[in-house]
Amino acid sequence: QVQLVESGGGLVQAGGSLRVSCKVSGRTFSKYAMGWFRQAPGKERAFIAAISWGGGGTYYADSVKGRFTIARDNAKNTVYLQMNSLKPDDTAVYYCATVSSLYSSGNYQEPSEYVYWGQGTQVTVSS
Repeated sequence: QVQLVESGGGLVQAGGSLRVSCKVSGRTFSKYAMGWFRQAPGKERAFIAAISWGGGGTYYADSVKGRFTIARDNAKNTVYLQMNSLKPDDTAVYYCATVSSLYSSGNYQEPSEYVYWGQGTQVTVSS
């Protein structure tokens, strides 16, 4: 059974930083690309960042480029999202996900590429 468990969300002031983590179990973590998405109230789930299975490729939405960094630790089966210079517009539930295909290539921006999702962690940025 594949499980993804996010942690590290919370309340932060605008301009601050936060790191969210996602630990994966039940799958050979190092063989699959990982992604982060977010969903704000009343909006659709949106791509934020992705990292290739080997970690050599990272991809970001324009809205977070230069502020957020995705990284993975294959020894710990964990993917991270470091968020800096946070804005109130970053307020959302953040979800991690893992793609369906082994050793896949691409920029991993489509939700349909992902097969397993975490339960989400709330990030709230106050102004």
